[in-house]
Amino acid sequence: MIIFLKNNYTLEVDDFQFRCSIGKHGTVDDKIEGDLCTPKGIFKLERLFYRKDKVKLFKTNINSKIISKNMIWCNDVTSQHYNQLTKYSKKFKHEKMYRNDYKYDYVISLSYNRNVIKKNKGSAIFIHLTKNYSPTSGCIAIKKKDFTILLKLITKNTFIKIY
Repeated sequence: MIIFLKNNYTLEVDDFQFRCSIGKHGTVDDKIEGDLCTPKGIFKLERLFYRKDKVKLFKTNINSKIISKNMIWCNDVTSQHYNQLTKYSKKFKHEKMYRNDYKYDYVISLSYNRNVIKKNKGSAIFIHLTKNYSPTSGCIAIKKKDFTILLKLITKNTFIKIY
């Protein structure tokens, strides 16, 4: 299955169309860390992360993992852990997965810059939650009700095509 992001505001999954938001500066072919762009291309949906203390895990066919308090995603281009899920450390810059807000109550990681990680080409590209469709730092954001539908449709072999 392939999910399509054909424009800045619509995520298509089978017969469903979900309103979404993307990076503040739109989509780009050549992403750079911190450019506020969503990368173009075809990427695998790697894994669902969720806050067990805040949301229910719906029946889904994608691999899932509970978000723990010390879980972070490294976005420090000088670190050997760049663009990887790891444990909290003060030694490098990172994105906290265990957030006080709702945005990562459900979050799906994309395979962008993951097979052969290239420094400064962008990290932590996710599908996560939004309430107001504000532009993101490069991720794709949808409402919680749409995310729960998405979880029922996707599998561990689902890809997303971003134009």
